[in-house]
Amino acid sequence: MLQGVSVGEEVETEPRRRGGRVVRFAFIVGAVLLLLFGVPWWTLIAGGNHWPTPVFVTGTIVVVLAVAAFPALMFSGHGRHHRDGPAKIADTVLGVVWVLFVWSIIGQVLALVLGLAGVDSPARYRIATAVVTLIALVLLLWGYAEAMRVPRIRRIAVTMPRLGPGLDGLRLVLITDTHYGPLDRARWSRGVTAAVNALDPDVVAHTGDIADGEVSQRREQAAPLGDIQASMARVYVTGNHEYFSGAQRWVEHMAALGWEALHNRHVVVTRGDDSLIIAGVDDRTAAGSGVPGHHADHEAALAGADPALPILLLAHQPAQIGGAVAHGVDLQISGHTHGGQMWPFHYLVRLDQPVLQGLSRHSDRTQLYTSRGTGFWGPPFRIFAPSEITLLTLHAG
Repeated sequence: MLQGVSVGEEVETEPRRRGGRVVRFAFIVGAVLLLLFGVPWWTLIAGGNHWPTPVFVTGTIVVVLAVAAFPALMFSGHGRHHRDGPAKIADTVLGVVWVLFVWSIIGQVLALVLGLAGVDSPARYRIATAVVTLIALVLLLWGYAEAMRVPRIRRIAVTMPRLGPGLDGLRLVLITDTHYGPLDRARWSRGVTAAVNALDPDVVAHTGDIADGEVSQRREQAAPLGDIQASMARVYVTGNHEYFSGAQRWVEHMAALGWEALHNRHVVVTRGDDSLIIAGVDDRTAAGSGVPGHHADHEAALAGADPALPILLLAHQPAQIGGAVAHGVDLQISGHTHGGQMWPFHYLVRLDQPVLQGLSRHSDRTQLYTSRGTGFWGPPFRIFAPSEITLLTLHAG
């Protein structure tokens, strides 16, 4: 009898835990939304502005409707079905409200300073509101233009002491985080291909997050990747977003476009008497994705490789650098961070990643290059975090 009660209690435990997780998630999401939308509401509409009643009521209604609609739009747009209409609205709203949230906090400080300087209310609050609105408008327009332009070329020289002289000067072009998504950027994609080909690369690497959506949805946008030219190799690894959008289908599609999908495997490129191992591992989220056979496996990626040869590793996230160090990799190339994408979001990115962007050293042998990304995710804005197509010129020691 006692044993039966115990089993019954155990049966009830898992539903209760799931219910508790749902409640906690809903609470966290609600708190974040209230903060993101509430601070701009207080600074621009309520606070000490003393706007006429119609202005206050209209502004408050707009904010309430936005808060109520935003979760549904986000889940519909970025959920399993990737509905582009809701995604466009949700992404744009997220970008706008993030900029307003950041600058509304600064606006509150400005209002305090004006008050200390003797500016009376409501004048000091209305001045702060005007400043916040103007700055936000300028940043959003500029950030949109930055997100939509074909990225500038960023040229980096990397010395690899173990690289043979025959490969000195090897031109490696890195693109990453193209994030083909709700906005049709097929023309932009063709521009990226033209910019890459103009660099006359020996190797072109894509370190993941090709798209937000299934191959069937983003085929046209991704098609120009098939026209990228490289004299030695075109190589690709998965990013975390592939695991929301049919990772294995993207691996197969990239292979169909003529790219080497380095799904925990490597290739060897040779010039003259010298060779370079180019290896790739799945994203670190792959193991928990439920996609059969997908997980980051450095051992498999380097199986059979000559230990005397230098190693270039593709891994989507800078946080995967520990595995590179442990396996004697000479250079890891990564993306994922977007350089923060929208200031000051980079402070949050740094809580999860060891590096935000650029070239860094992590052991006597291992270096890491982290790209700010070629495209953007979600909000169609890049603010103080420009996109890039990276030309890495590899030099022998």
